[in-house]
Amino acid sequence: MEIRFTRITPEAKVPTRGSSKAAGLDLYASESASIEPGHTSVVSTGLLVAIPDGHEGQVRPRSGLAAKFGVTVLNAPGTIDSDYRGELKVILINHGQQPFLVSPGDRIAQLLLAPVTKAVPVLVDVLDSTDRGEGGFGSTGR
Repeated sequence: MEIRFTRITPEAKVPTRGSSKAAGLDLYASESASIEPGHTSVVSTGLLVAIPDGHEGQVRPRSGLAAKFGVTVLNAPGTIDSDYRGELKVILINHGQQPFLVSPGDRIAQLLLAPVTKAVPVLVDVLDSTDRGEGGFGSTGR
């Protein structure tokens, strides 16, 4: 399956796989940014993307950035719909203790494709019962 990209800045890098069996494509920054602890930044990739019909693009964190610097994707996973044609940007948040510097060409997130099931909302008077019932947060144990 193909995912088509268009460069809108000369600095933009086409996403790559870190290994032949990597699930995601690494996304690269096309601009510099400095993210102070506790703050966010919307970082450009310099790319437009066409997600294949019947799929969504999921923008996910890179584990190395989270483990080493406390930097992650704020709305993980971010969803890119198949009809979106704007610039692919990544919302990063710095949960670390030091400012985090992003440079053009840095890997900042990863993009995965996932099939989309089109559920149809149906309003009913009563839902079927389950053993769990209305038990919410933490109701099934630790």
